[in-house]
Amino acid sequence: QVQLTEAGGGLVQPGGSLTLSCAATGRTLSGYKLAWFRQAPGKDREFVSAISWSERRTYYADSVKGRFTITRENAENTMKLQMNSLKPEDTAVYYCAADRHLILSSLRNDAAYDYWGQGTQVTVSS
Repeated sequence: QVQLTEAGGGLVQPGGSLTLSCAATGRTLSGYKLAWFRQAPGKDREFVSAISWSERRTYYADSVKGRFTITRENAENTMKLQMNSLKPEDTAVYYCAADRHLILSSLRNDAAYDYWGQGTQVTVSS
């Protein structure tokens, strides 16, 4: 079993930055695909970004490309999401997710991930 814990959410003004982290316990994340999803009030959960553990390939939703950066630290068993130039529409609960066996075509599908964190709130407002 993998337990995921997010941290780093908060209130930030438009144009500001936040860094979210996702720490894993219970098992090493070696070989897992990791992702960030978000869910705004009244909306479905949506894909934000993903990274493969070994190849370090990264994937982004068009809405965050160029503003968000996903990274992972193998030795620390963690993943981060650096969020810059934040907009009010980025306001949501952000979740990290992990799965060892999903294929690339399912990377953006939240139903394909077995392990989830509890979420961290990000609010972008002046």
